[in-house]
Amino acid sequence: MAECAVFLDKPMQIRQAIIANAQGIHCRPSAVIVKEFQGYSGRIRISNETGSCDVSSVMQLISLEMHMGSKVKVEVMGENEVAVADRLVELFQTHFDFPPL
Repeated sequence: MAECAVFLDKPMQIRQAIIANAQGIHCRPSAVIVKEFQGYSGRIRISNETGSCDVSSVMQLISLEMHMGSKVKVEVMGENEVAVADRLVELFQTHFDFPPL
């Protein structure tokens, strides 16, 4: 679900993702997400019923307790925000396989 909101007169991309990984977003998937967006100059916010955080820290992502089937809200404001929001949804909806079988 794509949505464009306005925050302080600036557009923002809002998406919803459903966690697909059987083990949820644990250490390794969190590390993949943090690494992918390291250095992104825009604003990224992830939230669910547990709380919210940005994607700068593995520990912050883990603290959201994102289990398989849980919903997360993705908010992105900044350069290439449509592509960034879409990529975050894709990662949250990825079936990570650590280690590969």
